[in-house]
Amino acid sequence: MTKKFKVGILGATGMVGQNYIKLLENHPWFSVVYVAASANSAGMSYEDAVKSRWQMTTPIPEKVKNLKVYDVLDIDKAKNKCDFVFSAFEVNDKKLVKETEENYAKAGIPVISNSSANRWSEDMPMLIPEINNYHTDIIKFQKKNHGWNKGFIAVKPNCSIQSYLTPIYAIEKAGYPIKRIFITTLQAVSGAGYPGVASLDMIDNVIPFIGGEEEKTEQEPLKILGKIKNGKFENRKDLKISATCTRVPVSDGHLACVSLEFKNKKPSKEEIIKIWKNFKSVPQELKLPFAPIQPIIYTEEENRPQPKKDRNNDKAMAVTVGRLRDCNIFDYKFVALSHNTVRGAAGGGILNAELLAKKGYLK
Repeated sequence: MTKKFKVGILGATGMVGQNYIKLLENHPWFSVVYVAASANSAGMSYEDAVKSRWQMTTPIPEKVKNLKVYDVLDIDKAKNKCDFVFSAFEVNDKKLVKETEENYAKAGIPVISNSSANRWSEDMPMLIPEINNYHTDIIKFQKKNHGWNKGFIAVKPNCSIQSYLTPIYAIEKAGYPIKRIFITTLQAVSGAGYPGVASLDMIDNVIPFIGGEEEKTEQEPLKILGKIKNGKFENRKDLKISATCTRVPVSDGHLACVSLEFKNKKPSKEEIIKIWKNFKSVPQELKLPFAPIQPIIYTEEENRPQPKKDRNNDKAMAVTVGRLRDCNIFDYKFVALSHNTVRGAAGGGILNAELLAKKGYLK
């Protein structure tokens, strides 16, 4: 890129917004010039708005400290300032989030979203670039359907899905279709945002329920693995997923224990490991800045992957897989891990934006 894109962040004071600001500090293509949050923070400097709430392990970047925080609903203020925005805007009212993102797109500002509000819109892509980069083709239909010119919306899926879907996709891409998947996730507390789960609930405990997570885990992969037909998404119909999602006392890193059954032919364990080790996709071919060099890392140790030891692999953007073994009920089982606040949140959104920029959707 010969010139950096001017980037805005919606929901900039929250955990995901803070991660965006941290990760974008030295990005070669994107420069943060605009931050927006709730009306309570509007008018303050970013440094003052996050005072005592900055949760990152590095200081607030100097270029962002003195940026004025705008009201996320005041879209006119973002016009002519941003080439596009990352949306980390999250409130309980999903209708408000959906309408707000659509209003930015209507105003000519592309939206790269982390929110769940628009994931099931029939003409909006839910992207994992290693899996379904071609789903960006829906954007031309989306613009036509809504009467948008420059603006559009692209979203990323739920954070826990990033930990296991790429290894599954790699196996299927190699010619071994899967029929059924059983998943148990062990999800870090950072996935609940800040202040998140109360300490007395979480310390010395595991909570076997996270509202909405099981539905997302079972349903979102069907859109990601689906196809575009007549300008709309047609979800995958021949795959069944059953999920149990738990919250565990780990700071960062979502684990998934996965059992899978093949539709017909079954590869050997050696073949699956070879598939994972050799897997590369469009982000690696395009050499996108946030793309992991090796998107799937297989670890031979019998007690890995572990969040503390493996979540930061390859810029915290790789999926680390281990413990591939026979399953007494299905065919095989394995354990997979990804960094939920990087690959599963802000880093995943940045990779989506890089893909869209490289494909010419961002101007």
